[in-house]
Amino acid sequence: MELIHRNLAIGIHDALQETFFEKNKYADKVIERLLKANRKWGSQDRAVVSEIFYNIIRWKKRLEYYMGEGVKPNNIYKLILAYLLWSKTNYKKFEEFDGIKIADIITKLKKGTVPTKAIEYSIPEWLAETLEKELGQNWEKEMQALNEQAPTVLRTNSLKTSTKELISDLSDENVVSYPIKNYPDAVQLEEKKNVFLTSAFKDGLFEVQDASSQKIGYFLDVQEGQRVVDACAGAGGKTLHLAALMKNKGQIIALDIFEWKLAELKRRAKRAGAHNIETRLISDNKVIKRLHEKADRLLIDAPCSGLGVLKRNPDSKWKIDQEFIDRIKAEQQQILQDYSKILKKGGKMVYATCSILPSENNEQVEEFLKNNPDFKMIKDEKVMPSQGYDGFYMALIERIA
Repeated sequence: MELIHRNLAIGIHDALQETFFEKNKYADKVIERLLKANRKWGSQDRAVVSEIFYNIIRWKKRLEYYMGEGVKPNNIYKLILAYLLWSKTNYKKFEEFDGIKIADIITKLKKGTVPTKAIEYSIPEWLAETLEKELGQNWEKEMQALNEQAPTVLRTNSLKTSTKELISDLSDENVVSYPIKNYPDAVQLEEKKNVFLTSAFKDGLFEVQDASSQKIGYFLDVQEGQRVVDACAGAGGKTLHLAALMKNKGQIIALDIFEWKLAELKRRAKRAGAHNIETRLISDNKVIKRLHEKADRLLIDAPCSGLGVLKRNPDSKWKIDQEFIDRIKAEQQQILQDYSKILKKGGKMVYATCSILPSENNEQVEEFLKNNPDFKMIKDEKVMPSQGYDGFYMALIERIA
């Protein structure tokens, strides 16, 4: 890895500035726009830009320590330089680096140690405290895993192809991939590639979906011909998996509070050949009330802190705070209370989050069951980032009365 083209350094600078200092700008969308705007960059250049951009976001707090100051709009080149020195990346001395004193950075790097755990794992101090309080001594192991780069995992669309055929089709397009043991539909890429350009993607043979996330569809235990409600469907990654598991038979009602997400879901469903999905916008409480006691299965993929997916969304740790987590926990409990009424007697639901905090996960389910004796837990599972993929929690709950 080396940074020897000035236009790449400028691109990284501008993308970091946008991500850190502009409101509601998320790293994945920022980098997507940057790469689209610079179509002339070769695949090697794009890989360099993406990797450095994400690594700087991931290690921001640690790099600030090496810099001796917090990141500001006017010192982003110093931040980039601190990263290049720390990661021993070969670089050219661009004019943008002129006047930056690197002696102090080098002195700190030579020390080889940092003063706090929050700096070591590059997370806000409040988050280090929260993780330690909720996970005990395991928090460091999980944080270490969350600072690694996420692998690219695809979910085979079993409505159109098999895992074996998908691996072969991708290979024809120079994308090397392999199956993952115990994940029936998952295919992992040997190295990061833009799979959205492949004809396999355009033909709807797969979706990009982390291996942990793929567990949820199976956990819900859907059957062909059932009526299934996906209450927080978003752009439909899990909805499409449910459609495939149901072999397009029965009905899936996909709900969300954002119209643009449901529009994206429709587009994806068309490509995937999933035609048992109906989308409904939650514009008021009546939408939920009309569904009371109508569903055999219910998926509540609840809004959460997203702490289980920091591998792929490292910028979110700089955008959330303890107040946000407290607010989201109240929302989770409210959603469980309101949406659980959608379930028929004898029906089952999954409450899932991409968080690793017990207070968002099993503690929420315990609280719900305490207040709702007509529901019982069948089983739950927590998937930790140290197991190799995203951190997730899922609980299977049955309505018994």
